[in-house]
Amino acid sequence: MASPTSELRFALVGCGKIAQRHGDILANCIPGAKLVAVADLDQKRADEAAARWKCKGYTNLRAMIEAERPDVVSVLTDSGSHARLSLEAIPHVRNVIVEKPMALTVADADRMIALAKERNTRLFVVKQVRYFRPVQKAREYFELGKFGKMVMGSVRVRYTRTQAYYDSAPWRGTWAKDGGVLANQTIHLIDLLIWFMGDVESVYAHTATRLLRMEAEDTAVAVLKFKSGALGVVEATVATRPKDIEGTVGILGEGGTVEIGGFASNQLVRWQFVNEAEDESRRIIEQWGSNPQHPYGYGHEVYLRGVIDAIREKRPFDVEGSVGRESLRIVDAIYASAEQGREIRLDQPWAPSRLGKG
Repeated sequence: MASPTSELRFALVGCGKIAQRHGDILANCIPGAKLVAVADLDQKRADEAAARWKCKGYTNLRAMIEAERPDVVSVLTDSGSHARLSLEAIPHVRNVIVEKPMALTVADADRMIALAKERNTRLFVVKQVRYFRPVQKAREYFELGKFGKMVMGSVRVRYTRTQAYYDSAPWRGTWAKDGGVLANQTIHLIDLLIWFMGDVESVYAHTATRLLRMEAEDTAVAVLKFKSGALGVVEATVATRPKDIEGTVGILGEGGTVEIGGFASNQLVRWQFVNEAEDESRRIIEQWGSNPQHPYGYGHEVYLRGVIDAIREKRPFDVEGSVGRESLRIVDAIYASAEQGREIRLDQPWAPSRLGKG
C-alpha cells in the first residue's frame, strides 16, 4: 500500500474511449499518480494504450495485478462487465474505481459492496458530473438551505445516437450488457436529481424504442414521487434528430430555482433565488456558469483528484459504492415500472427489470 507521500500506482482495465480520458488525466494532470499498466482483451488495443502512456500492457486482469501490484484498479470496460471485473479485482487491491453504472443489477452492486467491506477495499463509483462547477455551486446553496422546501426536480436528456453507434459494438443497447438511454446516458442526471431531491418514494414510467434497432429503449419518461412530497420528471431519448440538444437537470424549491444544462450538463442556464439580489445572481452565473476548458475532461480530473486525496488522507469520499447503488436502484425501478405497467414503490420489493439479464 502506498505511503501518504509516495506515488499511487494506477492500473486500468479496458482501453476504450473512456479509458483514454482516465489515462490521459493520470499521465498528464495529477502529480503523485502513476499509471503503471493497462489491460484489455484485445492485444492490439492494450499495446497501443501502453505505448501511449508509457506503461505495461496486459490481456489478463489477474496477471496485471500480480505483476504490477497497483494501489488502484480502475474498471473502464463495457457496462455489462463492470460487476464481474470489480469482483475479480476487489480481493487483490486496496482501491477499486468503477465507471458508471457500477453494475447492471442491484444484486451485483450489493455483492460488490459486501465484498469490498469484507476485504477492506475501498470501492469508488465515477460520478464526474457532481464535480462540474455549476453543480458544485448549486450544491453549496442546497447545503446552506437556500432552496428551502423542495417542490420539483426534472431531468431532460435529448441526445442523438445513430444506428452506427449501436452497431459499432455488439453489447451496445442490449439488456444483458448495456441497457438503453436510462442506464447509459441518463444515470448521471438521475444521480444529481436524487442528490438534491432526496429519497424516492415511488416511480411510474413508460419506455419505447422509436427509431433505433436495439433491444433496450431509446426513449423514456418517468414520474417520481419523493419522500418529501416533492415530485420529479425524467424525460430521456437518444432519438433526437438531427443533433444533440441538451442534458439538463432542474431543481425547484420554495427559495429558488436552478437549471443546469447545455449538451454536457455543464452550463448554468438559470439561477434565481427569492432573497438574492439580481446583481449577485449575475455574478454567480458569470463565475460559476461553466467548467474551465480542459484538454481531457474537467469533471473526471476533479473526481480523480478527490479519490486520490481520500485514499491518502484515509477519509470518506462523496461517491463510494452505496451512492452508486442508489442511482442504479432508481433506474431499475423505472425499468420495472415500464415493464410491469404499474407504479413501483421503493419501500416494497419488486421483481427486478430485464437490465443485466438479457
